[in-house]
Amino acid sequence: MVNSSYNTYEHFIFDPGSDDDANPEVSSGSLGTEDVNPTTLGSDLSMAWTSLLHEQSALVGNLRHKMRVFITGAAGFIGGATVQELIKNGHQVLGLVRTDAQIDAVAKAGAEPHKGDLNDIESLKSGAKAADGVIHLAFIHDFRDYAGACATDRAAIEAMGEVLAGTGKPLIIASGTLGSPKGTLATEDTEPERYSFMADRVKSADLVYALSKEKQVRGLVIRFPPTVHGAGDAGMIPMLINTYRQQGTIVYIRDGSARWPAVHREDAAVLLRLALEKGTAGATYHAVAEQGVPMKDILTVVGKHLQLPLESQPLQDAMGTIGFFAHLIGSDNPTSSEKTQKVLGWHPTQPGLLADMDANYFS
Repeated sequence: MVNSSYNTYEHFIFDPGSDDDANPEVSSGSLGTEDVNPTTLGSDLSMAWTSLLHEQSALVGNLRHKMRVFITGAAGFIGGATVQELIKNGHQVLGLVRTDAQIDAVAKAGAEPHKGDLNDIESLKSGAKAADGVIHLAFIHDFRDYAGACATDRAAIEAMGEVLAGTGKPLIIASGTLGSPKGTLATEDTEPERYSFMADRVKSADLVYALSKEKQVRGLVIRFPPTVHGAGDAGMIPMLINTYRQQGTIVYIRDGSARWPAVHREDAAVLLRLALEKGTAGATYHAVAEQGVPMKDILTVVGKHLQLPLESQPLQDAMGTIGFFAHLIGSDNPTSSEKTQKVLGWHPTQPGLLADMDANYFS
C-alpha cells in the first residue's frame, strides 16, 4: 500500500488552492476582527497569502524529493546502487524481483520487494500504480534474440506508461550510447543511428518521448556507456577478460584507438536520482563520466594482469578470434555529458575505468 505522505505533492501540484479555506492563516478570524485596520487590511491579506504560497512551495519541493519509486532491475548491478542512493536521500523504493534471492537482497537494502518480471505485465502495472515514479533498468540481455528482448522492453514501457498517463509522474528508462553515430563526439542532442544492430532499442526511447509529448508522462531517457564499472561488475569488461583468458592472446582492432565512454555505477546511481528529482519531460541525459577511454589502454590493463600479449588484427580476422566482441571493441563511441552535468548539477566523483579495473577486476 502506498504511503499517503508520498502522494500529497500531486494534490498541491494539480490543485494548489483547494485547501485554502481550511488554512487558519488566511481565514478572516485569524486576522483578529477587533484589530482590523481598513487601511492595512489589503496589505495584511496580501502578506498572509504570500506567506502561504511560500510555505506551500516549500512543502511541494520537499515532497517532490521524497518519492516512492518503482525500480525494475532493482537487484541488478546498476539497480542495486540506485536503490541505495534513493533510500540514502529519503526516497522509498519498491523493487521488481524475480527470485527468492533477489527478494532477500532488495529487502536487505531497505527496499520493498515486488514480485514479477518483464513478461508479467500486471506486475509492472501494479508496481507503477503504487509509485510516484518509475526507473526502468531491467532488460533481457539475450543477443540471440535481441529483437525479441527489445519488443519485451517496449511492451513493459507501454504498460507502465499507460498507468502513469495524465499524472506528470516520471518514467525513466535506460538506453545506450552505442546507438550514436560512430567516430564523432556524441552529445545529448545527437540523433541515434536507426539502421545499426543497436537501432531496435532506440524504439524504446522513441516510445518514452511520445509518452512525454502525448500522455502527460515525465519521460526521460538515460544513455549508458558500454561499460558501467565498479566492484561486482559482470558486464562487458569481465566478459572480455574471460574471453581473452580463454583465447590466450589479447586482440584489438587496427591501432586500438576506438574509444569507449565509461561511468562508475555509483556515479550512475546519483545521476538517476537527479533525473528523477529534476529531469525535464522528454529529455535525454548521458551517464558518462569519461568521454572516451582508448580500447588499447583498456586492453593493456587486461594484458598486464593476465600476462598475455596484445595483438592487432583487422576486424574480419578478429571476428574469427573473439566473435561478436570484435564489433564492440572496434566501435569508436566518444560521448559527452557536458549538458547533463550542467542541467542536473551532476558531478562524477568515483574512480575512472582504468584505475577501477586495476583495483577490482583481477582479484
